[in-house]
Formats: sequence, C-alpha cells, structure tokens
Amino acid sequence: MSKWEQRRAFLASLAGKAEAAPAGERMRVARDLLVLVILAAIYFFAGKLGLKLAYFHPSATAVWPPTGIALVAFLMLGYRVWPGIFLGALLVNLTTAGTLPVCIGIAAGNTLEGLLGCYLLKRFAGGEEAFETAKGVLAFVLLAATISTTVSATFGVTSLVLGGFAHWADSGSIWLTWWLGDAVGALVVAPLLVLWSNKPQLKWNRARLLEVVLLLAYLFVAGQATFGNLLPLRSKNYPLEFLCVPALIWAAFRFRPRRAQLATCLLAGIVIYGTLRGYGPFVRPSHNEALLLAQAFTGVMAVMTLLVATVVEEQLRTAEQIRQLAVTDPLTGLANYRKLMETLDNEIKRSDRTGRSFAIVLLDLDELKKINDTHGHLVGSRALCRVAAALSSATRTTDLPARYGGDEFALVLPEANRRAAAEVTERFAKKLASDRESPEISVSFGIAVFPFDARDVEALLRWADAALYRMKSRPGASRSAVHA
Repeated sequence: MSKWEQRRAFLASLAGKAEAAPAGERMRVARDLLVLVILAAIYFFAGKLGLKLAYFHPSATAVWPPTGIALVAFLMLGYRVWPGIFLGALLVNLTTAGTLPVCIGIAAGNTLEGLLGCYLLKRFAGGEEAFETAKGVLAFVLLAATISTTVSATFGVTSLVLGGFAHWADSGSIWLTWWLGDAVGALVVAPLLVLWSNKPQLKWNRARLLEVVLLLAYLFVAGQATFGNLLPLRSKNYPLEFLCVPALIWAAFRFRPRRAQLATCLLAGIVIYGTLRGYGPFVRPSHNEALLLAQAFTGVMAVMTLLVATVVEEQLRTAEQIRQLAVTDPLTGLANYRKLMETLDNEIKRSDRTGRSFAIVLLDLDELKKINDTHGHLVGSRALCRVAAALSSATRTTDLPARYGGDEFALVLPEANRRAAAEVTERFAKKLASDRESPEISVSFGIAVFPFDARDVEALLRWADAALYRMKSRPGASRSAVHA
C-alpha cells in the first residue's frame, strides 16, 4: 500500500470514528469550537481597537484591553481555550504589520502572558477569588498585571527586532509602551469582567439610585473639568486630576468592588478621550508620551480603587460574620436566645401596627438526659441537631426557628394563627418521624398566639411553656399531634 493510500485509509478511519461518536460528544466539540471562535473574534476586535492608538510603533500601543480579556478567559474557561486567544492575537497582528513568523512570535507572547497570569493567580491567589481579599488583589497586581505582562512585551519586541520591523535603539521605548498597555489592560478589564460575572447585585432603592446618579454626575463633571473644556480657563492643561479621586473613593466605600471598578473604567475612557483631544495635565507633543502618562495615572487609580473597595468589602463581610455568630447557636446553627428575643419584640411591634397575629411554638426534646446517659453526650448533641434540621426543613423562610436553651427550641411564625401553627408542628412531627437515625426521638409542643393569649414577650413565653408541659403531662400522648 502506497503512502497516499495509507493516508486515505487513516483519514477514513478517523471519519468512521467521528460518525460513530455519540451525538452528545459531537455537540460538545461543536460548542467548544464555537467558544474558541467567539473568543478569537472578541480578542481580535478589542486588539484592533487598541492598535488604533499605536502612535510610536504599529504593533505597540499604550491601550491594550485584550490582556484583561485573555486573563479572564483562562480563569473562567480554563487553559484549554488558548487556541482562541492565539488565533485572535495572530489575526490582529497579521492584519497590522509583520511577516507570519513575526506575528506568530507576538501571538505566542500574548497567549503565554495570559496563561502565566492565570497560573500565578490560581497558584498564589485563588484564581477568580483573588478579588475577594486585599491580599488577593495585591497578588493580582504584582503577578498578573506586573510580572506576566513582561512576557508579551518581551516576546513582541524581540520578534519585531529579529524580523526587521524595529530597531534595537527603539526597543526600550517599544517595550515600555507595550508593557504599560498590557498592565493597565489587565488592571482595568480583568477585575471588571470577573467581578460582574460572580458578585451578586446590590439591593436597589430610591436613595441608592439617587446616590448612583450623583456619583456619575460628579465623575462626569470632574472628568470634563480636568480632561475637557468645561472650565472657562485660558489653559486647558492644569493639573486637576486630583478632582477625580473623590469619585473613586466614593464608589469604593459605597458601591462595593464591582461598581467601583466600573467607575474606574468610565474614568479611564474619559482620561484617554480627553488627553487625545488635547485636554488635561498629560498632554504632550507626542501622542504616545501623553498616552503613557495617562495610562500610568489610570493604572494607579485602578489599583487604589480596587484595593480600597476590597478592604471595605472585607470589613463588611467580617462584620456580618460577627453579627451572625452573635445571633446563632453554635451547635444547631439556629438562631440563639438573643435573636429570638429581638424577633419577638419586633413581631409584637409589627402586630400592634398591622393588627395581624403571630404565633410562637415552644418545643422540648423528650428524655434528652436518658439519651445522654444511655448513648453518650455526643449522641445527645446529635439528637438536638436532628431536631434543628427537621425544624428548619418544615418552616417557611419568613419563620424563625431558634434554640431556646438546653433541650428546648422555639419557632416564631409571623402572621400565623393557632391553626396555622398546628399545621406547621404537624409537618415538623412528620419530618421527625421520617428520620431513621437511631435512637428514636420525640418532641413535645406548646403554642401561644399574640395578642389572644398574651400581650408581652414574657407572658407569651409562659403561656407556650404551660401548654408544652400540659402535653408532656399526658401519659401516652402522641408526639405527632399538638396539644396546646
């Protein structure tokens, strides 16, 4: 058999395997190819947009958003999407300047830059979770935005010089332009994409919306005053860039990292647009020099804003954790006595205001001492946790299950009457009865309804407690029913 015939037989066998492949596998391959094509297209268009601002050399620009796009693609989709980044980078450079070998070298640098940045972030900062902590943000700035970006600049400049498209005398300036564009692209674009894909939305209200409008208005006015012709001054290049800082600090403290990063992106657009039009403190005879100064300012502002916003977010998260610990029972995970009393006070006030009743159910785990003596305290603690789990699964999200103390639990049922409370306890009893874990456990109940049984917290608890002990005192009483 000739080599040609062997090749045809090999291709035919591959085709046969492809036809025999499951439809799901073919769909997965098609989906992966589509992702690569889309990623390459996004990288290509972002790259062409950045190269429109390449004033010193056609292949080097101080504005390069694709760095952030590539880094996020590797973080969120995995290393396997590298062909999409490589293809996009190759097409950008082939349609700009340079021979195929030169463009391959540049594209390889762009791809390795993203791969290295992703690896370093995953290795030392938790990957996408890098933006959760101030330590992670600093690692991102140092590893992904500062160190890994040197790869692309070095590969790119070396490829241009070896290919005869740049002189060694200009390599330093080209390298600096290349590196700064990549670094700021990572600092501005990558956090924005990661934060807006992962973080939940804030709860909006009129006051919050008004504050956002005021913040955007201030950012626009400060941007136009610094990088526009808003002020009636003879000179348009006064060093007024400090006017933009309060807007970023405002966003960092009030609107969490994702919206603070969006404010940074808006400011970056204002700075670049105004500088190229000849306004602002960074204007120089050379457009490239002006862009370098503008991008340096943008990079510093991006680091400052993201770091402050992340520190504020950490503090809020820590405060919430402390608050949860203060109102949570450590064994069962239910609300503790303090939270129970606070909720009862609030429900009484709400009921007085709306005229709607609410119910409280006290529950007692029967013969906990016997369980402890027979099986040990660990089994007794487990029995309490089993009661807590059944109680949580049988209640509404608006209800409050709590540990009252020892072997007693409480359940606050907003806008509920005695019948509704009895239905909840019956549902809880069924949940508990379906628990096959040993030893078997049973619970006694007592119900009190505000304002019919009592008009204050202490009296309400006494009423429910009396109902509970009436149930316990009935010999042979069924624990699957409620006797109030």
